[in-house]
Amino acid sequence: MFNKILIANRGEIACRVIKTARAMGIRTVAVYSDADANARFVKLADEAYRLGPAPAAESYLKAELILDIARQSGAQGVHPGYGFLSENEDFAAACEAAGIAFIGPPASAIAAMGSKSAAKALMEKAKVPLVPGYHGDNQEPDFLKRQADAIGYPVLIKASAGGGGKGMRIVEKSDDFLAALASCQREARASFGDDKVLVEKYLTRPRHVEIQVFADSLGDCVYLFERDCSVQRRHQKVLEEAPAPHLPTETRQAMGEAAVAAARAVGYVGAGTVEFIMDVDSGRFYFMEMNTRLQVEHPVTEMITGQDLVAWQLKVASGQPLPLSQDKLAIHGHSIEARIYAEDPDKGFLPATGTLLHLVPPAENAQVRVDTGVLQGDTISPFYDPMIAKLIVWGETREAALQQLDAALAAYQVAGVTTNIRFLRRIVVNPAFASGDVDTGLIARYHDSLLPPPAAPGSEQLALLALGEVLATQADDRHAFGVLAGWRLNGTLKRRVAFQHGETRHEVMVSYLGDGFALEIGGDTIQASARLEQNRLAATLDGKQLDATLVRHGLQRVLFAAGERLALDYVDPYAYQEAGMHGETHLKAPMPGRVVALLAEEGKTIAKGEPLLILEAMKMEHTITAPADGKVLAFYFAAGEQVKDGDELVDFEAE
Repeated sequence: MFNKILIANRGEIACRVIKTARAMGIRTVAVYSDADANARFVKLADEAYRLGPAPAAESYLKAELILDIARQSGAQGVHPGYGFLSENEDFAAACEAAGIAFIGPPASAIAAMGSKSAAKALMEKAKVPLVPGYHGDNQEPDFLKRQADAIGYPVLIKASAGGGGKGMRIVEKSDDFLAALASCQREARASFGDDKVLVEKYLTRPRHVEIQVFADSLGDCVYLFERDCSVQRRHQKVLEEAPAPHLPTETRQAMGEAAVAAARAVGYVGAGTVEFIMDVDSGRFYFMEMNTRLQVEHPVTEMITGQDLVAWQLKVASGQPLPLSQDKLAIHGHSIEARIYAEDPDKGFLPATGTLLHLVPPAENAQVRVDTGVLQGDTISPFYDPMIAKLIVWGETREAALQQLDAALAAYQVAGVTTNIRFLRRIVVNPAFASGDVDTGLIARYHDSLLPPPAAPGSEQLALLALGEVLATQADDRHAFGVLAGWRLNGTLKRRVAFQHGETRHEVMVSYLGDGFALEIGGDTIQASARLEQNRLAATLDGKQLDATLVRHGLQRVLFAAGERLALDYVDPYAYQEAGMHGETHLKAPMPGRVVALLAEEGKTIAKGEPLLILEAMKMEHTITAPADGKVLAFYFAAGEQVKDGDELVDFEAE
């Protein structure tokens, strides 16, 4: 067994590998970019070495530098994780040439499975079922069209070197084939430098089912059952589960044996995943591709088998036999993984960047596992995948696992960036998904119910926000009467508290009653009492006791209550009037981006509409202008600095 390994990756998967290595008494070496200098995985590793600037091409993809560090540190093996260099045959070969174990398959196996066309030719020889189609070298357009006509429409044109949904077109009828082919080839050339395509029968209701295989260097190979990854958007997995719902035992065995045959056909060693596409209507399955690495979703397999797949990788890579034979492997219970991302589903899943001001995952136990690479206070940068964590749950049955997942998602608190947690919860309670009626079109089919327009805040949420605001400022803002600034003496002490939610302002009139409060919201009155300790709010509303968490940052307020998250901006009308200000004075970033230039001088009077700064976002420049005549009191960012959506950019004083 190795004494020391280098992890050629970052974030969640680096932390995951370190956890198992430490349990096995193996020292770990981390490599990091400048953006990750203070990252969790760097702190967890026994040693850490700088690679270079934040962009992956200047850090995590520098194969020679990583090998130099492996030699320098005395690492005997390199674990590539997933992504980056994990399926790079040249890197695997370079490790082998340097006398350092590549904790993955041989370079020859990576090469064999790297081309979709070549892999399918190999699978055909190994008698692994293939989707009817053409995977050959003849790329003449009229020939490919004849092949498509013979297969029968609809067909799928797919870039042979493709991935991630690029270079892919669905063709419904013969007349559309040539135009779709030309478009697909152009995209394939631009994305992969290779315009070779394959043509396959397109299944109208496909499931994405994959088999986890493991092989050792002694000739043994087993499968650790299947994972269903059908819940996808734009060919990206959203939820994964094991075992696949409603999969007959005989189909499971046939798929497992086909996956083992696929692995044996390329002399595979280590962890691999054979991906199949399955026709919901007929139950037939077909080889799609093989991922020659550890998958993102490997934890669900670990949960149902009780095995540590990273430990298996380390044992196999050090020359040991597989820990278990096929007859010793069994499925116990059901597991589901949800990928928690910093992204905004309401804005087309636009990635979100920013600081994790508040991060409280659900408590981990035998049924709930959180694999993450970030901690509270860390930054989600624009340089890498915006994953916050993988939330994995287990239950005796699928129904129990779904209940665990919904509860765990409800308990997951993130403030500072927008997340997909609410979207994931809607999928979990979707009737089709809950019943196991899954296919790759599920999200598109239920788009309207999974992505409804943002709901207005409820009166209970507004009451909690108003109480939290009053109590949070009580210690700092006393006036001569010993109560809050902004209160008005009119029979009883009153204060108007306002919040902005999108384009709508919501107001709460708070009356101080000595032993509690009366809250007027939309014509109704709520009798309330409350206590705030740090960001934990305990309140009673008309006799109903509630516990909530309130995160205050600048003008943003994020409320976590009853399993729901609400983010809005605080606006105090009286405070603005008393300060002699007219409306909002802090201009905010409309989207994540980078400040290109500051165009105004602090303290200098400027006219309405004059440019203040230029913000670059999504490769386009946006000019922020003065909302009125006035002057800039302060810029909060310098040229070249990154900002997130909603960050305060300018303190502007209107005349």
